[in-house]
Amino acid sequence: MQIHVSPRHVTLTASIHQHVAGMLSQLEEIAQILAAHVVLVHDDASKPEDRFTAKVHLALNGSDIVGEGRAETLHAALDLVSAKLGRQLRKRKTNRIDKTRQKVQRAVQRRRSA
Repeated sequence: MQIHVSPRHVTLTASIHQHVAGMLSQLEEIAQILAAHVVLVHDDASKPEDRFTAKVHLALNGSDIVGEGRAETLHAALDLVSAKLGRQLRKRKTNRIDKTRQKVQRAVQRRRSA
């Protein structure tokens, strides 16, 4: 998986990079991620609880998934977007499994009726 981190008005430290890599490795356990683009933004003009924004774009087989999280600290914003992306990936995985099960059930019913 390729990881591209773009800091905007943020100094990219080793701990931030490790946090991003850890977050993406947890998400990769759910689905195969081809590439990830993470944009980290600090905005002094916004409300204190929305100072940091983390935007993540995950390239997957099929359609891509995008998430955004805003929080008081950068690590909290990354945790929020990680939770959002995790929900999206689990929902996508469940839908694929359900479709496969429905196809199998239809095939079994056709064999029984034939």
